[in-house]
Amino acid sequence: MKIVFNALSARLGGGQTYLINLFQFVPDNEDLEILVFAPASLKLPDHPRIRRAEPAWPTENPVVRALWEKWVLPGILKAEKADVLFCPGGVVGTRAPSGCKVATMFRNMIPFDMRVRKSIPFGLQRVRNWLLNRIMLKSMSEANLTIFISNYAREVIESLTSIKKPVTIPHGIGTVFRTHAANPIRPDFLPDGPYILYVSRFDVYKHHYEVVNAYATLPQELREQFPLILVGETNLPEAERVKSLVSTLGLEKQVLILGAIPYKSLPPLYHHAYLNLFASSCENCPNILLEALASGRPMICSNVMPMPEFGADAALYFSPFDSKDIGNVLREALLSPNLLNKLSAAAVVQSDKFDWEKTSRKTWFELLTLAECSKTGA
Repeated sequence: MKIVFNALSARLGGGQTYLINLFQFVPDNEDLEILVFAPASLKLPDHPRIRRAEPAWPTENPVVRALWEKWVLPGILKAEKADVLFCPGGVVGTRAPSGCKVATMFRNMIPFDMRVRKSIPFGLQRVRNWLLNRIMLKSMSEANLTIFISNYAREVIESLTSIKKPVTIPHGIGTVFRTHAANPIRPDFLPDGPYILYVSRFDVYKHHYEVVNAYATLPQELREQFPLILVGETNLPEAERVKSLVSTLGLEKQVLILGAIPYKSLPPLYHHAYLNLFASSCENCPNILLEALASGRPMICSNVMPMPEFGADAALYFSPFDSKDIGNVLREALLSPNLLNKLSAAAVVQSDKFDWEKTSRKTWFELLTLAECSKTGA
């Protein structure tokens, strides 16, 4: 049986992390062939069942890629006698030939969150999310298999359209983040003593602005004892708005904006934090939340779904839209060491439920089952 991956849209971040882990656990099936279309930046393992293919077209351009998927890929699928086309990016722009099943995946929640879409200025990005909403709904409704990474996301999509075969398979946690039983070296760029850590790119729906306002309400002695460290890409206008707020509130010495840090450098930051914080209001499967829990450090978190689905009883929750509520929960956590000890223990237990090997094996099972259906004509 042959499964073709159209992963050309997986250019960075979570899309590549997902595929790297999936290909680490290829099933021991002698009949399986895997053909992968992916960006050059995605490193594939040296595996006898995996073959990389390069499009003849310059598919870095999304318009060219869409045309290639529509006009060229169907012929490749037919020539390869593919049993399954898997599009993990969530967009299926290819009409598969007879006998080839289609699988896709839902990862991007932004096109389905009207609060976030309305916060985007009028322009290309807003139009893009409007189009993605419609294209992704069509892709999922027509696919033979749709993989969801949270039950919350599945409920949202199933309230909008009918899905032929939905399955929920959450993402896993990389072993490098399971530092609760280890003692990674503390990075020398961190301030001395305890700190509060929030890792996330600066965007409106990540609510850094509300978090900084909440932090400013803490008593001065708490702010001096627990600086707030913000880690994440600062290439969006929201970062400048937050920096301006920090300056206006006179918090330059207590709120440290470190910017983007390499992914592999994050585990010791989570591990050495006195308290981890996650304030996003738009997620599908919150990888940052899971990775922070795996450090075994206590967590306070947004109460917007799907965060409680993944955090369960291993976090204290707040409304990310309400600085006062964030401040109250933050103060409660910092003043309750016994509570934080309980959250730390719960974080370890909760994080153990999410494992990339389990995620991968469940995913391959569904893909192989679909391929068998293709072979038998079911």
